[in-house]
Amino acid sequence: MSPAFQPDTLRNSLQPLSARQPLSAEAQAYQRFYQLDLPAQSWLGRFKAAGFDLVAQVWLPQRPIATLFVMHGFYDHMGLYRHAVQWALGRGFAVISCDLPGHGLSSGERASIHNFADYQATLDGLFAEASLLQLPQPWHLLGQSTGGAIIIDHLLYHGARSPAQGQVLLMAPLVRPVAWSLSKLSYRLLKPFVNGIARRFSANSNDVDFLPFLQADPLQPRRLPTAWVGALVQWVRHIEAAPRSPRTVVIVQGDDDDTVDWRHNLKVLRGKFDEVHVLQVEGGKHHLVNEVLPIRAQCFGFFDQNL
Repeated sequence: MSPAFQPDTLRNSLQPLSARQPLSAEAQAYQRFYQLDLPAQSWLGRFKAAGFDLVAQVWLPQRPIATLFVMHGFYDHMGLYRHAVQWALGRGFAVISCDLPGHGLSSGERASIHNFADYQATLDGLFAEASLLQLPQPWHLLGQSTGGAIIIDHLLYHGARSPAQGQVLLMAPLVRPVAWSLSKLSYRLLKPFVNGIARRFSANSNDVDFLPFLQADPLQPRRLPTAWVGALVQWVRHIEAAPRSPRTVVIVQGDDDDTVDWRHNLKVLRGKFDEVHVLQVEGGKHHLVNEVLPIRAQCFGFFDQNL
């Protein structure tokens, strides 16, 4: 699987997102490769946050009635979220998303971060871009895994004054991963000696085509940086100490998810938010946004019921 675009070349060719730069031939090749060439006005552009050069993307239906912010998971990028974008466009929502630092088309050491505060700066930057573009209110939030963690952090510490006062939709949100105690021990043992370990690709969807696609995806990081694990250790403490929020969150969670410690996570989130609506998806694995159609239909149907 060989893409017809070069990530660095594409990023460096982009103007600010607010310029609404028409898609170049290389940008069109990128969209075709990830099946993001959907029936809507669309463009890519850059913005800066936390010292990173970030790439964002907008899809704009003819008469948008709201906006959905899509925050992707760890190791992911915007190219894996076409099902969420299609669903949102079908509801008449504009969609805006970006690749997190160290992910996809954005700059930064691959999949690394030294502090989750950089993710908050990224989300704030995306809000600023949406404001410049005058994307329609209400603004809804959707996050998968680490993308959900970014949204949770934002709501717990800034929810009352958040510019996004629409619905909050979370897919397999991260609070802590499975085997968290072992992960912390491994981090402490490895940190003095290595800066990362080889990534292990897992079957995190019932779609048999998804794992081979990930393994061949040119934008997939190949290592787990120890710096990211260290940042997660700090972030888990930060979330555990967070004040309770009056916001409502809507969560879909697979019961065959072996990436996040979902039983613990749901307990924590029920204690942090005044209203938590949960759909537990039988047989659903971690990457719900790329699950088989019957499971995706359950997830997005539940979101429909709660919008």
